[in-house]
Amino acid sequence: MKSIDKIPVGKIGRTTEMVKTGVKVGGNYLKYYSKKAFDNELTRDQLDEDNAGDIYDGLKNLKGSALKVAQMLSMEKSLLPSAYVEKFSLAQFSVPPLSAPLVRKTFKKYQGGYPEDIYDTFNSNSINAASIGQVHQATKDGKKLAVKIQYPGVAESISSDLAMVKPIATRMFNLQGSDSGKYFKEVEEKLIEETDYILEVEQSKHISTQCSQIEGLLFPKYYEDLSNEKIITMDWMVGQHLSEFTKENFTKEEGDKLGQTLWDFYMYQMHELKAVHADPHPGNFLVDKERNLIAIDFGCIKQVPEEFYNPYFELAVPKNINNREFFLEKLYELEILREDDSEREIDYFSTLFYEMLSLFTSPFHGNTFDFSDEEFWSKISALSEKYSKDAELRKMNGNRGSKHFLYINRTFFGLYNLLHDLKAEIDTNHYKKYCGSLEKQNI
Repeated sequence: MKSIDKIPVGKIGRTTEMVKTGVKVGGNYLKYYSKKAFDNELTRDQLDEDNAGDIYDGLKNLKGSALKVAQMLSMEKSLLPSAYVEKFSLAQFSVPPLSAPLVRKTFKKYQGGYPEDIYDTFNSNSINAASIGQVHQATKDGKKLAVKIQYPGVAESISSDLAMVKPIATRMFNLQGSDSGKYFKEVEEKLIEETDYILEVEQSKHISTQCSQIEGLLFPKYYEDLSNEKIITMDWMVGQHLSEFTKENFTKEEGDKLGQTLWDFYMYQMHELKAVHADPHPGNFLVDKERNLIAIDFGCIKQVPEEFYNPYFELAVPKNINNREFFLEKLYELEILREDDSEREIDYFSTLFYEMLSLFTSPFHGNTFDFSDEEFWSKISALSEKYSKDAELRKMNGNRGSKHFLYINRTFFGLYNLLHDLKAEIDTNHYKKYCGSLEKQNI
């Protein structure tokens, strides 16, 4: 893959790149409608493919939060056409890396010396490149290490990048009014945290220590003396990316084992730690030869406050969601219903979220759940399709729900997709064996 010698870091430079991408997308629409005039049966498939390719090509050269948003959207398989999901998923762990000269220059700026001054050996060619940083292999004192280097200008461009994305997201999600700003602020704050590598090392050490007892789960060791705000040094872990593993022929036992580990890992974080790894895409997990799961990235950790946690999981219990009075009370607590809603809005949104929550929380309704069940995924797709075409919904204020839904729903939907890729059937209560403070739970 061709490397990059320069990344636009200023607002003008990055905006110019986005404008170029917009011109290409506009050209794709002109070509599509010109052909459509002579062929009524022409589908949007080629248009989606062309647009996805051009948008991704523009974002991958910008890197940073613009590319991170594409990565987040690639996990929303029921929201975007498959062409976008396929192309944007490359942002998870496969984007053009920085060139070797730019790596040395960037490293010296961050660390005060060149890589060869600090490590015994250092491969200046990136092993993996993603949206915020890229990983290099190094050795020191006989240990094989992974060195993650943040791209230059990423932290400084977050606000301006999101300002460019905001109009698109506002239309896509039908956000209205000034209170929509809380959602963008939540994304901005999490992205800023992801560029603080000192915080990431702290989070990585905390979660790996707390979750070390979970069977089949491994973590790298982190080296604080070789890390700083823009560089992280950790053990080099050997394994396949989860996305590569799931493309191969694996046994049901292997899929179930890895799926159970994933489920236990996430449920333990959610219910015991009240803080969760909120970036569950396959680029953040490896599978070793013993079929252990290796978690390698903890830049995005979402704290789960009690005022959100309690009503959210109370509605995972069927008897609660079927109690109309209790259900409406929790919808207000979760900011899905608002005090200024009309009766029509209350009826509409309570019906919508009853359908969504009944389906989305179904893995919690029994002792086991089979994520290979295509009927479950067909229902999710059908529900998404139903409301994406609902003209009534487009007339209403889309600002619904606590800001915490953004990353919690992203976490669960990403987890569900990983478990589906593994075709895993899991014991939904198995994680409780690791927990010490779950006596009051009934989920």
